[in-house]
Amino acid sequence: MAGRGPTSYEDIKYTGFSHGFGRLEANRELVEWIRSYNADPSHHVKVNFYGFDSPTEMTFSDSPRQVLDFVLDYLSSIDSASGQEYRERIDALLGQDSDWENPAAMMDPTKSIGLSPAATSLRIEVEDLIMELRLRRPEFVAKSDEGRHLEAMQYAMMSKQLLNYHAVLAQTSAKPGERLVKGLGIRDLVMADNLAYTVSRERGRGKVLVFAHNSHLQRGKTQWQLGADLLIWWPAGAQLNEMLGSRYAFIGTAVGVSEANGIGQPEAGTLEARLTAVPGPVRFIPAHKGQGLPASEIDLLPIRSGSMKNQTYFALTPQSFTDFDWLAVLNSTSYSRGGPQL
Repeated sequence: MAGRGPTSYEDIKYTGFSHGFGRLEANRELVEWIRSYNADPSHHVKVNFYGFDSPTEMTFSDSPRQVLDFVLDYLSSIDSASGQEYRERIDALLGQDSDWENPAAMMDPTKSIGLSPAATSLRIEVEDLIMELRLRRPEFVAKSDEGRHLEAMQYAMMSKQLLNYHAVLAQTSAKPGERLVKGLGIRDLVMADNLAYTVSRERGRGKVLVFAHNSHLQRGKTQWQLGADLLIWWPAGAQLNEMLGSRYAFIGTAVGVSEANGIGQPEAGTLEARLTAVPGPVRFIPAHKGQGLPASEIDLLPIRSGSMKNQTYFALTPQSFTDFDWLAVLNSTSYSRGGPQL
């Protein structure tokens, strides 16, 4: 999205953003700023806006139909006969979107269709579709352009990973939380692949600024306590650190208090309490230097309690000083999180 189309923000606030982020006024301001910036003819290099999350969540997962339709539309625009053949075979296997998007499948593998005969056959069809795009790349690039072909390939790979995700949801495991850990890992892998694709598209134009939860972008393993299960997996940041090396830098964010987001005052002695004690409503701190604290002292600092209202809030830990490059620490924030009311 480059903010150059006729669409108003109201037209895209729900369809253009996931997770309720379209309801955030900050995102309205961002999109309208991009539109204004790109409309200025003196700005020869325009700003592009990408979404990079995978079409999955902890409460539901999308049907693969939308991403596959994008690929099939591209193929049909160049070879209508081949596109129609693939579409007929794929449509026959997709079934109802509601079967893929059943929220009960997140916790109950018997509710998932990810390993059904139709879903298994669909995974094979998608592999064949990807091979078609790769084998005929010179022809497709000549008849469209390299950018459109790369985009179609990216959507095709995303559909493959989405089908893998659904297959994981349908698996049973003797280890508590194992299928959820695999699903979370796939989600972050898709995010990393999407960001690597974005970097490749923007190479030569400028840098890429990414916004996501700290736990998605940190370099080391991330973890989430879900009920009795402690889920630990490699996030997108760890994947990107391997892909991009020194070209990847991560600025973590932290906040002292945010009533709008269900975050109370940090307990005395915690990292958030000590960092917000530094003068100023906002401070930018080199994390790898530990703000003057030796590693042994950081390891002994108490971790603030989590939010009883907001399970998406993760407190800073000693790991934040090894997995983050910098910390942007705010005293408070009043922006709504954009999701359902806490």
